[in-house]
Amino acid sequence: MEEQKKILCVGLVCLDIINVVDKYPEEDTDSRCLSQRWQRGGNASNSCTVLSLLGAPCAFMGSLSAGPVAENLPDVTAEDFSKVDLHQFKWIHWEGRNADEQVKMIQQVVTYNSTLPQQRRITVSVELEKARDALYQLFPHGDVVFVSKDFARHFGFLSAEAALKGLYSRVKKGAVLVCAWGEKGADALGPDGLVVHSDAFPPETLVDTLGAGDTFNSAVIYTLSNGGSLQDALTFGCRVAGKKCGFHGYDGIAGQFTAV
Repeated sequence: MEEQKKILCVGLVCLDIINVVDKYPEEDTDSRCLSQRWQRGGNASNSCTVLSLLGAPCAFMGSLSAGPVAENLPDVTAEDFSKVDLHQFKWIHWEGRNADEQVKMIQQVVTYNSTLPQQRRITVSVELEKARDALYQLFPHGDVVFVSKDFARHFGFLSAEAALKGLYSRVKKGAVLVCAWGEKGADALGPDGLVVHSDAFPPETLVDTLGAGDTFNSAVIYTLSNGGSLQDALTFGCRVAGKKCGFHGYDGIAGQFTAV
C-alpha cells in the first residue's frame, strides 16, 4: 500500500508574544497586562498546526532557530527546495514572501508534475496576504490562490466578490481564487465563472482572532486535498476559522471536526 501523501507548507515560523488586556489600548496610554503567553506563529507554521489537528499528514519547510528567540532567519531559497523529495507530497502551499525564489520553487514542481499523470500531480497553492508589489508575480503560479482582505483592499476592492472578479484575470487558466472577508465570510471563483460564497460562523464570544486567516486557508486546503467541492471547502474553512476565534491558540480545534 502506498504511503499517504502529505501537505507541505513553505514559509514563516516565528515567535508570537501575546499580551492580554481588558480593552483595546488607546494611543499613548499604558495598560496593565492581564496575562501573557508565547506561542509558535507564522502563517505557514500556523497552517501546518491546523492541518495536523484536522488529521492531515503534513510537513513544514522554513528557517528554524536553535534557541527560543532569533533574528534575521533567512527565507527558504530555490536551492534549499531542490533538496526536497517531492514524491512525498500531494499538495504544497506557499506563504508569499520572497517571491522571486518561490516562483523558481514552483517551477521545480511544474517540472516534476510534467512527468506524472494528472491524478498523481502535486497541487500548488499560494497565499498573497501582504500588499507587496513583488508578490504579484505569484498570481499565475497557483492552482489555488488565496488573497487576503487587506491585499484586495489595496487594489481598491470593497468586497470579496469584487476582488475575485477584478483579480481573476491574473491567475492561470483553470485556477481557483479565494478571498476571505472576516465577518462577511468568504468567496471563491473557479474556472466555471461562478462565485461561491460561505457566510461566517462567529463564535458566541470572540476571544482570539490571531491566525484565523491561516486556519481558514488550511481548512480549505484540507477539504480540497481530500476531494471536497469548492463550496464544501469554503464552508468548512469558515466554520473552522470561526471556531478558532472562540478560544486562545489552536488546541480547541482538535476533535471538533470530522474528516471530509
